[in-house]
Amino acid sequence: MDFEEQVQTRTQVFDGGLVQVECQVVTLPNQTTATREIVHHQPAVAILMVTAAQQLVLVKQWRAATNGVTFEIPAGKVEPGETPLAAAVRELNEETRLVADQLTPIAEFYTSPGFTDEYMTLYVATGLQPVTTALPQDADEQLRLVYRDLPTVMGQVTRGELADAKTVMAVWYWQSHQALGVDLHG
Repeated sequence: MDFEEQVQTRTQVFDGGLVQVECQVVTLPNQTTATREIVHHQPAVAILMVTAAQQLVLVKQWRAATNGVTFEIPAGKVEPGETPLAAAVRELNEETRLVADQLTPIAEFYTSPGFTDEYMTLYVATGLQPVTTALPQDADEQLRLVYRDLPTVMGQVTRGELADAKTVMAVWYWQSHQALGVDLHG
């Protein structure tokens, strides 16, 4: 069975600072038409940080889209001309004031392919140390770092208190490595 849809028209309906929204009319393989609404977003990065003391580093912040506070691993968009690795280094500095001896990519994925093309690279950061030169933080972000052990965050995931998808993925990655007796610090 052929799944590919043929785009007949594209109309940009919103052009914002963070996202662009496009409405497409497509022809389906069975020759009927449908409408697709797509949110275009720059590529992004997220960083799983577990300290030598086996504490996950989370960023506590307000998220307007959820109308509440979230606990997330550090993350951010890849700026034009920037590599995902450079974005991860920058985001670590801006959000946590830490630098990693090593950043290892562990997964690449679409964050929500039902409506957005945002593509994220997830890294594991090891050898964490304070930065020597702090980059400016985003003026519109109020962040606080929170440290949690694995049983605590697993409970938060189970209860739905920690519901950010990239963070849940990172927690499960950490849990799977612990279950196998693999230390993320090598």
